[in-house]
Amino acid sequence: MNKPKILVFASGTTEGGGSGFEKLVETSRGGALDAEIIAVVSNYANGGVRKRADKLGISFIHFPKPWDAKGYQRLARETGADFFALSGWLKLVTGLDPKTPFNSKTVFNIHPGPLPKFGGAGMYGHFVHEAVIDAFKRGEIEYSAISMHFVTEGYDRGPVFFKLNIKINGDDTPDSLGQRINQAEHQWQPIITNMVVNGQIRWDGTSHDSLEVPEGYSIENFE
Repeated sequence: MNKPKILVFASGTTEGGGSGFEKLVETSRGGALDAEIIAVVSNYANGGVRKRADKLGISFIHFPKPWDAKGYQRLARETGADFFALSGWLKLVTGLDPKTPFNSKTVFNIHPGPLPKFGGAGMYGHFVHEAVIDAFKRGEIEYSAISMHFVTEGYDRGPVFFKLNIKINGDDTPDSLGQRINQAEHQWQPIITNMVVNGQIRWDGTSHDSLEVPEGYSIENFE
């Protein structure tokens, strides 16, 4: 039986990034992820994601602007992927079409903070951790989180199917919190990704109420 084929989108930076993508590849080769990572996409032609892809022997695809519906659909069609994992992809996803393989049932994202409060345009990476720490100092929250959700038109709007709450310490900085968030992502992203691409977590692509998870599965968890 053929394994599900995943195309990973990971922006990274001109120098680094892509650690989540690397962990997905490693676990697909002997770990929690029963799937094939067929390629990785980045908006940087020669950044950290490409370096990791070359080291891992994974096909690399440079996706320059415009990041439009035509471009996303072209990548989906040319790679023949079944699912599309956003792992630090910072560009708005467009072109989701239920009549094609690239749609809201097959595209999913991991976000380094609690949703929906700490999501939306401009809320990524360090900006999320800064906003979370500020809210903590104001006494508004006690936990940050990693959140995984299906993708719809608009940033971080699709149904969340996994949330791991992570306690904020009194001496935390955005950097220290970010490091713990990143470690938790590396642990959990392959496990939950495996459940999505093998049909254990799914939805109809339209109604949040249609979300299906295995019996006994908890969407919200605490570290």
